[in-house]
Amino acid sequence: MRQVIQNLEESRIREVANAGMGRDDVLAFWFGESDEVTPAFIRQAAIDSLQQGETFYAHNLGLPELRQEISNYMSARHGPIGVERIAVTSGGVNALMLAVQQLVDAGDEVVAVTPVWPNLTAQPAIMGARVTCVALTPVDGAWMLDLGALLAAVTSSTKVLIINAPNNPTGWTLDQAVQQRILDHCRSTGTWILADEVYERLYYEPSANGCAPSFLDLATPEDRLVVVHSFSKSFLMTGWRLGWLVMPPAMTHHMGKLIEFNTSCASVFTQRAGIVALQRTDEVTPQVVAHLKICRDTLVPLLQAIPGVRVAMPRGGMYAFFKLPGFDDSLATAKRLLAEAGLGLAPGEAFAPQARGWLRWCFASKEPQRLVLGVARLRPWLDAQA
Repeated sequence: MRQVIQNLEESRIREVANAGMGRDDVLAFWFGESDEVTPAFIRQAAIDSLQQGETFYAHNLGLPELRQEISNYMSARHGPIGVERIAVTSGGVNALMLAVQQLVDAGDEVVAVTPVWPNLTAQPAIMGARVTCVALTPVDGAWMLDLGALLAAVTSSTKVLIINAPNNPTGWTLDQAVQQRILDHCRSTGTWILADEVYERLYYEPSANGCAPSFLDLATPEDRLVVVHSFSKSFLMTGWRLGWLVMPPAMTHHMGKLIEFNTSCASVFTQRAGIVALQRTDEVTPQVVAHLKICRDTLVPLLQAIPGVRVAMPRGGMYAFFKLPGFDDSLATAKRLLAEAGLGLAPGEAFAPQARGWLRWCFASKEPQRLVLGVARLRPWLDAQA
């Protein structure tokens, strides 16, 4: 067995969740998914496909109809993005791994902005890359990028820069001016940008195109830019395992070959559901975002009202990332909250060593009252520690 695989850390989020699964008394907010089911008309599209016997292989790059719908969807938000730049994948995780497999050789240098969902730093490590992390810094509960430090870390020796914005777990977002600085710098160093933009529609600031700023708004089709998307968050489709990649046209054919050696293709009935989701996105995503904003605006002020808690209103994503006063070991704290208060949260150290004292609370709850009940468990537990 490869040593790098043996050295991989198990998910700290799963470590907490596994201890609480099956307990009816736990309010669980540990995973990054809504507790709402996928809309019925999306589910029906998959059912219809199965009833029609669509149980066979598809094209490696995805159904032509789905690739066209993705092209239409992305072009409406970021300018023309042709089908020749798009590959359908078996989820956002698969999209990220495929991109890393195509870009990273053993020994390459990869820079990642953290805290971040741990897969984004583990995947290049699996490929044998040397991963350097540039950490965001918390300022009054909000995590901020030191742009100078990031640009200094990305040199002509850096093969790939990995950025997730809107960010899981912090809610940090990029503006277009900073994206332009990063893009210009990576052009000068010859560095690829791997942008995880799966949360782009979960954005709560005013925007003309209904999503967060994207590197696609600035880049040319030939730029060294790969962007990852997923149906999971914006369409309430986490369990469907369907995503896509946007890349330079010259890369797409080779991506098809790589998909063949990973999954062969995404399942046809899942892709049929994706087609309908994109065609009827206005019936899903705006309502999802509006509801998440209600959830955010319910939870964060309640946390801010707790003396000593550090938390800021996230501009994007679906998480409140906060620090409790006097608790510096987030894994131990999350386990205690689970055992003693029946409250299931994700430990910050799962996302970066610098976030060891922080906790992530997914506020994507069908019933915002569950968030109120969660805080009602947190406060007395904290008082009992005083």
